[in-house]
Amino acid sequence: MTVTLSDPGTVIVCGDHFDGRADALGGPIEILVRDARIAELAPSVSRPPGARVIDLAGHTVTPGFIDCHVHLTMDAAHLSTQLLDSTATKALVGLRLANDYLDQGFTTLRDLGSADPEWPTIDLRNAIAACTVTGPRLVVAAHLIGSTGSHADVSSLYPPRWNLPIADPADGPDAIRSRVRREHKYGSDWIKTTNTGGYFSPGDDPAQLTWFDHEMRAVCETAAQLGLPVAVHTGAAQGCKQAIACGVRSLEHAYLIDDEAIAMAEDAGTFVVPTMQMTAEDLQALHEERLTPYTAAKIERDAEQIIEAQRRIAASRVKIAYGTDCGMFPFSQGNLEFQAMVKAGLDSARALRAATGTAAELLGRSDIGALKPGAVADIIAMPGDPIDDITLTSSVAFVMIGGQVRRQPAPPP
Repeated sequence: MTVTLSDPGTVIVCGDHFDGRADALGGPIEILVRDARIAELAPSVSRPPGARVIDLAGHTVTPGFIDCHVHLTMDAAHLSTQLLDSTATKALVGLRLANDYLDQGFTTLRDLGSADPEWPTIDLRNAIAACTVTGPRLVVAAHLIGSTGSHADVSSLYPPRWNLPIADPADGPDAIRSRVRREHKYGSDWIKTTNTGGYFSPGDDPAQLTWFDHEMRAVCETAAQLGLPVAVHTGAAQGCKQAIACGVRSLEHAYLIDDEAIAMAEDAGTFVVPTMQMTAEDLQALHEERLTPYTAAKIERDAEQIIEAQRRIAASRVKIAYGTDCGMFPFSQGNLEFQAMVKAGLDSARALRAATGTAAELLGRSDIGALKPGAVADIIAMPGDPIDDITLTSSVAFVMIGGQVRRQPAPPP
């Protein structure tokens, strides 16, 4: 006879806490974790026999961070050669990056596209979910859908005589519907599209639309019929407006968004993922002359407009979710998005909500991004008060994912 022993649980004693939804810290609290979920949350919780006690006095405990825009299988610093790596190589490197990022406190990642003819991020998501390998929870849009010569058409990095299957552009509603259906067929959680050009792709421009209105509608209508939300890489204000009117769930970057588009997003409940640290990284690379000429010219032209757009977003009532575009710059810098948000004008509590409660709302997940009974026990902690000092988000010392302790503070000397 097999005897199954129940989980006695873990009690976390918190010096302070942020629940993922509030405007301020909530004070000292205790959390009882059992069977991968938060069972109790109160000033004093029950202590089942055999329960482990973790003392995080002097730390602020929060839900695990959620990054809503990463690329685990893309490396912008070496893109033209890295894209030629095998699918297995991209997946293995992506797994290492995901685990390194988990150690920084990011327990859920939305990966928005790999430039690979196979499905490496789907495989990673499934392997992590099946506990075949360890890593953060993944929500995946497997590929980026765009038109010929758009930001999604990375084959423009290579001479035309090379027929490399790293991009599969679509032109016209029929081809677009086929691509969306294929993403659904093989397991994408989201559809990722692009309706303007980008800064790191040659031959296109963030200030120009790359979908016609009927093409953008074809993306969104097909995705909606299949029950998939749509995220759109967008730059120009007109691109933001087109995407909102067609029903996307999130605007990614929104580099050049204007007041009219922000008002539309507020009214429609559209989320904005502004990837503000990415701009700081780009401007530093521009200063150090590390950018390709075509990228440098576009960023130098638009830098002031991008910074003003970020301030406009921060001053608005729009739903802002945390996203970095890591992969386009190192994952080790991803936690600096908090500081970039505050620099743009967000208060620290809203920045924390962007990576917890608001990000979970974007993903349609009521079971993560919050400290509450019944939620998945994705719990992290950092020393001090991150609302008073947002830089503390770069000092995560404790990580629990799904009730399993991943990282603990070093014992005092």
